[in-house]
Amino acid sequence: MIAIDTNVLLRYLLQDDPRQSAKAAALLAGEEDVLVTHVVLSETIWTLCGKKYNATQTDVSVTVRALFEEPRIVFENARTVWRTLGDYINTNETQRAAIDFPDALILNCAKQTAAQNSVDFNGFYTFDKAAQRLPGARVP
Repeated sequence: MIAIDTNVLLRYLLQDDPRQSAKAAALLAGEEDVLVTHVVLSETIWTLCGKKYNATQTDVSVTVRALFEEPRIVFENARTVWRTLGDYINTNETQRAAIDFPDALILNCAKQTAAQNSVDFNGFYTFDKAAQRLPGARVP
């Protein structure tokens, strides 16, 4: 297994630099599984949703689903990422102000860690009004 940085994943997804994009594609088509950590996924989505790329909620959903279909990509915790995607989609389709994918990932990582440590999860505290709509989010 190898791990990649955010900039490698972005070059692969965006295909915006011929030389670097080709190298990124070669890594993902290689013999090794490619680890995408929660940090890399979060930074990638944050960058895509920023002013330069303006990714929509649909773009984010399509991108994360496409990453799941890549045969060599391994997520730090695939179940947590999948749950995050579900929360992101479900919360955003029923509300006006969009939640950010990284906020949903933080919440789901916390839930997963609590379960792993056999302790109760008692909430994700945030000042972000949109993120407060996530199941398990609380106002400080």
